[in-house]
Amino acid sequence: MFNAILKTIVEGTGGGIGAVLMGYDGIAIEQHFEPCEGIDLHLVAVEYANILKEIKKAAVVLNIGFMEEVSIRTERFLVVIRALSDEYFVALTLKRDGNFGKARYLLMKEAGSLREALA
Repeated sequence: MFNAILKTIVEGTGGGIGAVLMGYDGIAIEQHFEPCEGIDLHLVAVEYANILKEIKKAAVVLNIGFMEEVSIRTERFLVVIRALSDEYFVALTLKRDGNFGKARYLLMKEAGSLREALA
């Protein structure tokens, strides 16, 4: 079930390369990656899990509310991360010229389905 949702997100986003459902501990629950040379998308998600833990802590300390979304733009890629719960998030990687708006929309739209499947 998770793979089908992740595949829908990746294929529905113009320029989507891969999506991973992961715990903040860095352990992937499921992933769907399109072939892409020069990047280990799983490793990217694991490394960003550590950063997300720090962002979550900062949000609590600053009393600014639950972290919902984080976007990272690099020279080659865009990564959009959507928090699902205190334990899980979904990360979508797309090409730099990919459809950022569609990526955000699909992650928000499918977040409920992913939460239900996690329950």
